[in-house]
Amino acid sequence: MSRVLSSTPLTASASRADTERLARRAATAAATGTAIEYYEFGVYGFMAAFLGPLFFPGDDPTAALLALLAVLAVFGSAFLVRPLGGVLLGRLGDRHGRRLVLLVTVIGMGLATAGIGLLPTTAQAGLLAPVLLVALRLVQGFFAGGEVIGAAAFVAESAPEGRRGFFGAFTPVGVALGGSLAAIVCGVTTTLAGAEAMQAWGWRVPFLLALPLVALSAVLRHNVEETPAFQRFLAQSQPPKAPVREVLAEQRPAVFKVMLLALGQNAGYWVGLIFMNLYLTTHLGYPKAQVYWIMAGVSLCAALMMPFWGGLSDRLGRRRVLALGFTAYAVLVIPMMLLMAQGNIWLAALAVLVAALPMPIVQSVGYPTYAEQFPTRVRYTGMAIAINLGAILGGGLTPYLATWLMAKSGNLLMPGFLPVTAAVIALVTLRLVRETSKEALQ
Repeated sequence: MSRVLSSTPLTASASRADTERLARRAATAAATGTAIEYYEFGVYGFMAAFLGPLFFPGDDPTAALLALLAVLAVFGSAFLVRPLGGVLLGRLGDRHGRRLVLLVTVIGMGLATAGIGLLPTTAQAGLLAPVLLVALRLVQGFFAGGEVIGAAAFVAESAPEGRRGFFGAFTPVGVALGGSLAAIVCGVTTTLAGAEAMQAWGWRVPFLLALPLVALSAVLRHNVEETPAFQRFLAQSQPPKAPVREVLAEQRPAVFKVMLLALGQNAGYWVGLIFMNLYLTTHLGYPKAQVYWIMAGVSLCAALMMPFWGGLSDRLGRRRVLALGFTAYAVLVIPMMLLMAQGNIWLAALAVLVAALPMPIVQSVGYPTYAEQFPTRVRYTGMAIAINLGAILGGGLTPYLATWLMAKSGNLLMPGFLPVTAAVIALVTLRLVRETSKEALQ
């Protein structure tokens, strides 16, 4: 595989306008691919209630709960393979450049997503159906392991100094837009098709709609240049022969700290949006279509706020703004869950919005912070290992664990303690993280 370099490399005489243009293009390309990743994960979470009886049917009284737990276990399986994808794709990114790997991840992830929409159900194919579902989830997880990490590294290395927080916020803008688009598509499909048609064929539509998103993102990523930081690195040094070994030997403190911060970030996102959808519909009995619209509106609001918080971290520092976000998670989640349980859809919508207010803070500032903890030489690999481990703990396990805890204890508030605990862990970790907002990339 040959290295992919820009045909017009950035020189010392390049104007500020050229730098800003490059940063804008990088941020746009990163956001679209990240939107596809979180669109897919969002669609799977929103469709979980339909997928359960189709792929894990049963006749006993607890069949519905067991089917839901099985679907959530499959959801988590994609996270388990993410570190493998992150390591292998990160190695390619550190040796051959960020741009080509990001093009591969978005295509691979999108095709696997569309593949789920073509699967036979258990009634049609027997045990082969859930096996194929797990297989495609593993493929998605493999490519997702290098997606958002590579996007964050790409933007950080393309942004001008002093504005990495602002431009870096557009990577999680893709996260929020992907989740919002998933909720909108699921809401429209459920409303137009109705419950019977959704169970028969409508559940396939949101998965198949990943294909046009993939085409758009692939075009945008094909047209961007390699990052200036990686070009400068190649001009001065040879790529690492064994980036994983180098990260584990020299960057273990950074890996540990980023992993714990990513744990807090992922727990807040996946419990706050994906599990809360199940909490509101399955456990509190609110109509699915209305809940989808609530989640879509909350995600859009979060996306609009992210550039502000990213830019604020450029001025006030990453640690201070991240501390605000994690503290808000710890304080707001449990009271808002109590408000959701009052049986009023408008109060529930307000509670979801308030509980999600920390999300744009942590998401927008987290990714630039992670990129700044590693040197350019092994940035992709270091971020891939640390963030994917945090994603397993905070994202892959939490929807399943939240549902299981609630079923075992009978306490509807139990899931709220997961993001609260993760936020406290992140706050303690922040005390060990150096402030990087004013530093040049290593």
